[in-house]
Amino acid sequence: MSEKVILVLVDGMRPDGMLACGHPFVKTLLENSTYSLDAQTVWPSMTLPCHTSLFYGVEPIFHGITTNTFTFLPKPIPSLFDQLERHKKKCAMFYTWEELRDMCRPGALHHSTLVNIYTNEHSDTKVTDEAIPYIQKEQPDFLFLYMGEVDTYGGHDFGWMGKEYLAYIHGAIANIERVYNALPEGYTLIVMADHGGHDRYHGHNIPEDMTIPVVFCGPKFEQNKAISSISIKDIAPTVAKLLDAPAAKEWEGTSLI
Repeated sequence: MSEKVILVLVDGMRPDGMLACGHPFVKTLLENSTYSLDAQTVWPSMTLPCHTSLFYGVEPIFHGITTNTFTFLPKPIPSLFDQLERHKKKCAMFYTWEELRDMCRPGALHHSTLVNIYTNEHSDTKVTDEAIPYIQKEQPDFLFLYMGEVDTYGGHDFGWMGKEYLAYIHGAIANIERVYNALPEGYTLIVMADHGGHDRYHGHNIPEDMTIPVVFCGPKFEQNKAISSISIKDIAPTVAKLLDAPAAKEWEGTSLI
């Protein structure tokens, strides 16, 4: 029997930042999960290239997105959303950064909600407020929840690993705890980041920018187990496997189950 999956991504959340933010739910989440604190993203370690590799399963050299401006892929590749929709899975996306709208083709989503980070104060909390009742009522097979304040305000405005940055992670973890506590039975929760950062920037091929946390909490994963050698490209085939859908032949990652 297939699982259902909620994927929560906190933009710009470094693993050491997650551990240092001071929210007690971090310890609870890790104790109940299989997790990596040294997973690797792709270069350039910027938001749109990383998300495109996450959902389309290939390196930026193949999908062609190397900045935060979307261009059509040089070769058609099904995204995770597209692959799941082809196999009759109900998918949804709740997000705060409009550029992520191109992570699937038209018609792949049962529902989407944008709470624009630039025009909504406390957008992470508001988008979580929107996602939770949808999960409970509609029980989608796959839902992607994106929170962007850690990167946009915590990192770029104040600098990675400063007190303000850690406070924004604390807020994101509080929202993740609300999702965790609201999940119906049969769901796997994945928590991760797209990239890290240093000073007030990211995009470099250095550990501070390239290292991300990935956490898997669900029936198919052991509790309190640390693993390594994970790529952001492994997420799409792992989610597909959890949902009993085949991985697209173009994807470069490997399922972790």
